[in-house]
Amino acid sequence: MEVFQLLSLLIVIAAALSWVNHRYIGLPTTIGVMVIALAISLGLHVASAFGFSVEASVVELLQKVDFSSTLLNVMLAFLLFAGALHVNIGDLANQKWIIGGLATIGVMVSTALVAGLTALLTSALGLDVPFLHCLLFGALISPTDPIAVMGILKKANAPKSLETKIAGESLFNDGVGVVVFSVLLMLAAGGGASGHGDGGELGLGAILELGAVEVLGSMVIGLTGGYLAFRMMKSVDNYHVEVLISLALCMGVYSLAASVHSSGPLSVVMAGLLIGNTGRRYAMTPKVIEHVDTFWELIDEILNVLLFVLVGMEVLIIPFEGNYLLAGLIAIPLVLFSRLVSVGGAVALLRNRRTFSPHAVKIMTWGGLRGGISVALALMIPADLSSRNLILTMTYLVVIFSIGVQGLTIGKLLRLTTKAP
Repeated sequence: MEVFQLLSLLIVIAAALSWVNHRYIGLPTTIGVMVIALAISLGLHVASAFGFSVEASVVELLQKVDFSSTLLNVMLAFLLFAGALHVNIGDLANQKWIIGGLATIGVMVSTALVAGLTALLTSALGLDVPFLHCLLFGALISPTDPIAVMGILKKANAPKSLETKIAGESLFNDGVGVVVFSVLLMLAAGGGASGHGDGGELGLGAILELGAVEVLGSMVIGLTGGYLAFRMMKSVDNYHVEVLISLALCMGVYSLAASVHSSGPLSVVMAGLLIGNTGRRYAMTPKVIEHVDTFWELIDEILNVLLFVLVGMEVLIIPFEGNYLLAGLIAIPLVLFSRLVSVGGAVALLRNRRTFSPHAVKIMTWGGLRGGISVALALMIPADLSSRNLILTMTYLVVIFSIGVQGLTIGKLLRLTTKAP
């Protein structure tokens, strides 16, 4: 199947599921299309058990799409840039300590805690899982997903300060989480197929160098590219040209960062924040702002729907097994507990420095959604790593619960806590 035909089929499926959800179900669009796609996928599983062979054709389609590459190398740049454009940098600055703490130390704490609890869980279930593989699961599941978070927060009517904390954290901890995951994956791969080795020649110096290049280098690339785009936009007054410049900025900094082994997600977030704030204030007229916003909102909506359709369909290639399924179900409260500890610890440390909204810890814990990025990272794990199928199963179940349950109930939690004395 040609690329155009494949993309056309996915767009047709996404449009059809969006229409069904809007016409008959009424869930938020992203959650609705994921739930319908998941139901169809489970239906195909059942049909396959009765001798129908439709499932094999859909699995073949999903393998051609390559979810991990499609999301991390294509969709993510546009979705992060679109989200960053609408984040007020002044609000971010006001919440810099809590956002910075959760996006760095919070990710590390959660990764270690999830790993420890996962090691205890798998041992209790009689599964032989190296601790390094438990750390891999902790690293890919600890960062909150900016795509899921920002898509659902738009409709949740959260207090502005809480929305800024959750959205800001999700924009930055994603890049940090990918760096941590990349280092751990290199260590696991360096130890051989089973991951029991010492990590090969990857020492502490190499790890620190990798982190510095990925984090600091990506920020330099994003801000430099954003400044150049800002100067170009300021020199013209034509929305066609300025929309094109914004598109070039998004794709250019992400590609450049990837080519020098830096962090594409962090680069595009920095560029989006600069254009969405300084560019919006000093380089764009109201007419240009309207067209730029409309363009990126449309890109955001289309790619979000496509992404959540794919998340719902990915159940067809997840290798569910008895103990793996049980481990995934138990992992849901373990991941939530780890999130609660990391958020609660950060809030406790900063409570003397600034005030927090009532029930902030509860809302930030429940609103820290996991999404397609976690699934994409899990799919990047080499097939010869002994715990790959277990990590995939656990990741997928946590993500489905996060989007389908937490995403649907975060608005209700906000309403309840707002009314609470």
